[in-house]
Amino acid sequence: MQTSLTYIIDRISSKNKLHAKKIKNNLQNFDENYFSRAELFFRKYQAVLQRENKTLDFAIDCYLQMVADINYETVQFMHTGEYSSKSFDEVNKRVYNNPDIMNYYVHGILMSQFLWAHHYNIQIFFSKIINEYSNNIVNYLEVGGGHGLYTSEAISIIGNKAKYDLVDISQSSIDIAKMMIDNNDVSYFLSDIFNFEPVRKYDFISMGEVLEHVENPVKLLKKLHSLLNDDGRLFITAPTNGPTIDHIYLFKNTDDIRSVIAMAGFEPEKEFCIYAEEVSPEVAEKYKVSMMYAGVLKKQK
Repeated sequence: MQTSLTYIIDRISSKNKLHAKKIKNNLQNFDENYFSRAELFFRKYQAVLQRENKTLDFAIDCYLQMVADINYETVQFMHTGEYSSKSFDEVNKRVYNNPDIMNYYVHGILMSQFLWAHHYNIQIFFSKIINEYSNNIVNYLEVGGGHGLYTSEAISIIGNKAKYDLVDISQSSIDIAKMMIDNNDVSYFLSDIFNFEPVRKYDFISMGEVLEHVENPVKLLKKLHSLLNDDGRLFITAPTNGPTIDHIYLFKNTDDIRSVIAMAGFEPEKEFCIYAEEVSPEVAEKYKVSMMYAGVLKKQK
């Protein structure tokens, strides 16, 4: 019986054999838990697509368009050493407020969560963290929750003993998150995080791959510092050397990320780092291979 994952890989192979080969190489390192989780995810995702009168083939095309964008941005980055986007206003107009782009970009990002090894491994790390801190979480917030996977995972582990909020600047992202989370108890807020003023503070905040989307990551982290209880925890992820159509702030290495963490009044309690490609640190540094940083942060005493 053909699984959703094998169908996706076969379709990608028919359109981009080189990229399909990369995905297959990634899958060789995964255990049965991955394949079970991936099949559950893609079945749920297909149900979401059907509600929008879309197909898995549509999502595959969205994913490949996103990959093409990243390839183009990577070539430019290797030439200039800079991201092509320089301001949030520019990205907001060109990407977040452009339905044509967001229509494929959100779906492309969603697909990557189980097609990219580093994205999946970050998910597993997050799951372990939520399990560890679950007894202390009553109020949970996800910032920039476009795919909703972090909130979904938190709900599956913590259950209904916590209250869940999700804030995002993009209506397209919120629409997808609502369908993927599929829980009426989650409150959604269409807002710039700097304009978000909740009535309570949070015990746990998750923010996946948002720091690189702003011009001043220290300011953003300070905002989250103000939203977090004194004994709360902030979970963040951010890439180094990760050019895409909407990345603004360039972290050249993990020390750059730790620097803004410290300037915002946080300190890492737990960390996990993984390269986007299976290469040695020496090769990664030479060719500016992206590394994904994940950290559980607590307030400095």
